[in-house]
Amino acid sequence: QVQVVESGGGLVQPGGSLRLSCRASGFTFSSYSMSWVRQAPGKGLESVSDIDRGGDNTYYPDSVKGRFTISRDNAKNTLYLQMNSLKPDDTAMYYCTKTMGSVVHRPVDSWGQGTQVTVSS
Repeated sequence: QVQVVESGGGLVQPGGSLRLSCRASGFTFSSYSMSWVRQAPGKGLESVSDIDRGGDNTYYPDSVKGRFTISRDNAKNTLYLQMNSLKPDDTAMYYCTKTMGSVVHRPVDSWGQGTQVTVSS
C-alpha cells in the first residue's frame, strides 16, 4: 500500500533552518507529483510547495517563496523540503502528500503522519 513517512521536524529558533525528508513506498514514486502541506494550530491546511514527477517544475505560495525549496530524489524515493529563514508563523505540522497526477497542482490522495516544526526562541 501507499506509504509516505516524514522526518526532520523539530524546534528551531527564528531565522534558523530545517530540512524535512519524506520516504515513499508502495507506488512508483517517479510517476507522481508530490507536495508538502502544513497545518498550524487552529488554522486550516496550507499547501507550501509542489513538485512535478521529474522535479523540473515547482510551486510555492507567497508565504514561503524564496525561503523554502522542494526537491526530490527519484532514485531514493525521497522528497525533501529545505526551509530557511524560518519564522514563528511557520510553526505547524508538516505533511508529505502524494498527488493523483504527474504535474503540479493536482489533488492529493495520500498523506503521511506529519512531522512537527516549531519555530520559537
